[in-house]
Amino acid sequence: MSIKTFTDEQIAGLIKNNNVLKFSGTYITYTPEFKARAVKQYFNEGKSPMQIFTQAGFDLSVIGKKKAKSRMIQWRKIYAAKGVAGFIKEHRGRPRGRRKKIIPKGLTDEEKIKRLELEVRYLKKENDFLIRLRAKRAE
Repeated sequence: MSIKTFTDEQIAGLIKNNNVLKFSGTYITYTPEFKARAVKQYFNEGKSPMQIFTQAGFDLSVIGKKKAKSRMIQWRKIYAAKGVAGFIKEHRGRPRGRRKKIIPKGLTDEEKIKRLELEVRYLKKENDFLIRLRAKRAE
């Protein structure tokens, strides 16, 4: 799969479009309003994805003819699962960071220390296991 890069003229045209929320050199983030309107037009008016994108001011030769259809498939899944509210939050990419470990409230200092010592012991054993596994694979 190749990543499409845009020329300066194409970038200028995309930035002027009110349906573009943000833009980088390789991808376009559409506004939540456009996503909701596009899905409603698809279901209620029976318009094709290409018609919807063209009427919204996008040049399909710039963004790609298959892009309209693939975005619509993705947006329909989001709409079916979460409704219009699903378009408000961006869903691309991995969430940043790790989950914070929750230590229950109300523990005494001794209980917290004991819990943390158990966690350290567990992590040391896990590291030892991984070292042995890597050594075995290297053989």
